[in-house]
Amino acid sequence: MNNVFKYLGAFILLIGVLILAIPYLTGSITNTLLLIGMGTILVGFIAHIFLNKKVE
Repeated sequence: MNNVFKYLGAFILLIGVLILAIPYLTGSITNTLLLIGMGTILVGFIAHIFLNKKVE
């Protein structure tokens, strides 16, 4: 179970990247989708740092 938590932040980062890729591929780039993608990437980055410190 600890291995799943260790990589949870990286999975959230990948979801954020996918959120940013969808508007690019469809051609309908809006600020809302870009902000959601950026927020998801930031949350994933912070989660990755904190979860790697806690889970060993």
